[in-house]
Amino acid sequence: MRPILMKGHERPLTFLKYNRDGDLLFSCAKDHTPTVWFADNGERLGTYRGHNGAVWSCDVSRDSMRLITGSADQTVKLWNVETGQQLYTFNFDSPARSVDFSVGDKLAVITTDPFMELTSAIHVKRIARDPSQQTSESVLVIKGPQGRINRAMWGPLNNTIISAGEDAIVRIWDSETGKLLKESDKETGHKKTVTSLSKAADGSHFITGSLDKSAKLWDSRTLTLIKTYLTERPVNAVTMSPLLDHVVLGGGQDASAVTTTDHRAGKFEAKFFDKILQEEIGGVKGHFGPINALAFNPDGKSFSSGGEDGYVRVHHFDPDYFNIKI
Repeated sequence: MRPILMKGHERPLTFLKYNRDGDLLFSCAKDHTPTVWFADNGERLGTYRGHNGAVWSCDVSRDSMRLITGSADQTVKLWNVETGQQLYTFNFDSPARSVDFSVGDKLAVITTDPFMELTSAIHVKRIARDPSQQTSESVLVIKGPQGRINRAMWGPLNNTIISAGEDAIVRIWDSETGKLLKESDKETGHKKTVTSLSKAADGSHFITGSLDKSAKLWDSRTLTLIKTYLTERPVNAVTMSPLLDHVVLGGGQDASAVTTTDHRAGKFEAKFFDKILQEEIGGVKGHFGPINALAFNPDGKSFSSGGEDGYVRVHHFDPDYFNIKI
């Protein structure tokens, strides 16, 4: 399995997202310029210029026409995927951290960081089909928990919003009223900041990764803890295979702590776990810095990772990957 190395970012990667067809890969980094690549051969298609801060996350509509990006420059932008043209800018009073389109792409959930006196908040915006009719008012604003909310995404049928962040608690909110419906148990839940959240292909369950060196699998409706995957490093990114029962964890120490560990080249690996048995089944090495972003191609035949080293690596699996037996 030879990785394709894609060098297009000057700064560490923050987020990776495939479109629904799996032919395009969108990457966000701290260098202000989200980039789109051909997912099969790693060729760079284009960039989306306009942010002037780190871009923390992105999402692409089901028809691959619209891209939404959230940035530290306190804006969320809508783009035309094909032309790279900016369609609309939502302005906030603090950095925008996470963005997620609803099923049907009519709504987007956006989280903003704590800033000065402001607390972290979850905003729901309507997304107009015609960009000229786009408005900036929020359908719902949830002012919430202490600390930063690192991720928020839509639950099943857009009925709920699932959020997690620095206070280590996973919460489910009613997306109509903003009422808190459920929160994860302190005993069984994460002990440190939740860095990432990733849904299963069918939305029935989701996985969280945390700096407490573990990832946890939860039921999207009941917030029941299903599985826990333990590793030796803080987890910055998690994703699940849409094809096989595999979970991938990526991580490493914070950039400031890297000098305290092994300096051998390319030591940072994406670890594969069996989703059911919670056992590690393998790893893919290669990054020269912690892995900050992971994404599985919707066809389950390749995955990509983005690192602190500024590289995106796309891995197309060898045939024998599909019959790993434990």
